Amino acid sequence: MDLTRRAALGALALAASFGLAGPAAAQTTLKWAHVYEANEPYHTWALWAAEEFKKRTNGKYTIEVYPASTLGKESDINEGLSLGTVDIILTGQLFAGRAYGPLAIGGAPYMFRDFAHWQAFRNSDLFKELGEGYKKRTGHDVVALTYYGERHVTANKDITKPEDMKGLKIRVPDAPLYTMFPRAVGANPTPIAFAEVYLALSQGVADAQENPLPTIQAKKFYEVQKNIILTGHITDALLTIVSGSTAQRLTDEERQTLYSLLKEAADKCTDDIVKAEKELVSWFRQQGKNVVEVDRAPFREATVKLHNGPDATWDKDIYDRLQAIGASN
Repeated sequence: MDLTRRAALGALALAASFGLAGPAAAQTTLKWAHVYEANEPYHTWALWAAEEFKKRTNGKYTIEVYPASTLGKESDINEGLSLGTVDIILTGQLFAGRAYGPLAIGGAPYMFRDFAHWQAFRNSDLFKELGEGYKKRTGHDVVALTYYGERHVTANKDITKPEDMKGLKIRVPDAPLYTMFPRAVGANPTPIAFAEVYLALSQGVADAQENPLPTIQAKKFYEVQKNIILTGHITDALLTIVSGSTAQRLTDEERQTLYSLLKEAADKCTDDIVKAEKELVSWFRQQGKNVVEVDRAPFREATVKLHNGPDATWDKDIYDRLQAIGASN
């Protein structure tokens, strides 16, 4: 093959990879990764957004959604945004906070008074500013925030007060701020990758874990844990983040369409999680689980004193602004 023909074919291959080589090769595939199960609302609404984006770009783009840590654990997919191995991710705030500390504040324990406070934060100028800070640091776009649910403790040990958690080996995600609540109540936080939690509980590597009710159901943690203690220690959420290099490849109209769909998917998923939380207490009791409604005040009191301590990745001004949101309502 002569050099001219080789160069021409190389140019065509490169153009095809960016969807520029004519109708037959115009389709571009984007990768969307997360660590949640295929039967969870996060995946369902990601698939919906993917299908809608394909329709609205007349098939120019397809989005392949990879659930259940298929493309790696949470830290891997965050790194993948910069490596070019993923285009879109759903991720916890504390993982994104490794790149820009202030963004982690929404994932800290007992940071929010209730769901209404979280919702007000989600729609606030402060949240937009935190997203802009993350973009300046990484180049990636924080597009949406999806409610993940209140995180509760599950254990085979009976727990009704903070002292009952002393020495408890509790699995937490592998991000430093997740250890704040366990340490505040004297437990031993044990970081374990999400995909390995069920096995760790069943083999006694961990005595307990903490997650929202829909996740406890989807991951079947209740099969190997007797008690569900409604500590509600984190009002948790997931960020939808789009790689900066991917965003730059889209036209303004395509980017606007994609981001609008990602926000709509976050809203619809949030509604599903709120509904599931309301229904699952009775469902778990029907499965024979001991669902314990504890007095959260002592758990909260033990934790809030750490909010602006050495673990804080935000400054006092950001903390005070967050606490002031909706306080007069």
